[in-house]
Amino acid sequence: MSEQQPLISHLMELRNRLMHAFGSVFAVFFAIAYWANDIYHYLSKPLLAVMPESASMIATDVASPFFAPFKLTLVVSFFIAIPYVLYQIWAFVAPGLYRHEKRLITPLLFSSTLLFYAGVAFAYFAVFPVVFGFFTSVAPEGVQVATDINSYLNFVLKLFFAFGLAFEIPIAVLLLCWSGATTVESLKAKRPYIVVGAFVIGMALTPPDVISQTMLAVPMLLLFEGGLLFARLYTPKQDEEEQHEQ
Repeated sequence: MSEQQPLISHLMELRNRLMHAFGSVFAVFFAIAYWANDIYHYLSKPLLAVMPESASMIATDVASPFFAPFKLTLVVSFFIAIPYVLYQIWAFVAPGLYRHEKRLITPLLFSSTLLFYAGVAFAYFAVFPVVFGFFTSVAPEGVQVATDINSYLNFVLKLFFAFGLAFEIPIAVLLLCWSGATTVESLKAKRPYIVVGAFVIGMALTPPDVISQTMLAVPMLLLFEGGLLFARLYTPKQDEEEQHEQ
């Protein structure tokens, strides 16, 4: 490990890392803000594709047509800047890690980023068409589907974060086993409870419909099984042996 540095030096470095991280998000935001309306239109395509021809999205608040696209653009900027934000976090904690810990965390940061992107993509391309198609098809007779643009944005952002975080399950399983908090055998024994827990989490993180809840719970279970598979490749025992070899 590196030598202990004064607390003020750590705080200064943390401040600089946070400034670089937030700066990267705002830099991306200002670079793509011109296309804010186009970005929102692309996000709304899954809903517009299943709405009746005579229906359209509406804005119930005077400022929504202006603020909703820019709010989305800011979130998209964060998504794009995630690799650099994670790099800043890595650069801050890396000096305090052992060499074998660095060899584990570096690929974990890369894979966690890809998994988060995969979760967002799965929500947009697989979940949204099914969920919005279901919602629009069950509208009572005489009710015109006209979704508020700000409500729609909040709805899809909630699903994006839910699926993005859910796709991080393999990383969580690997870290739990690597840290010694649990073992692969223990998690396998708790599989029935984990199945129930996945559906409970699906109910908590998604809208109150069975379709979106199931489409979140099933990938979570598959990712859990994948996490068990990768956890077998790296155990605390291996870490201790490597540490003694340093």
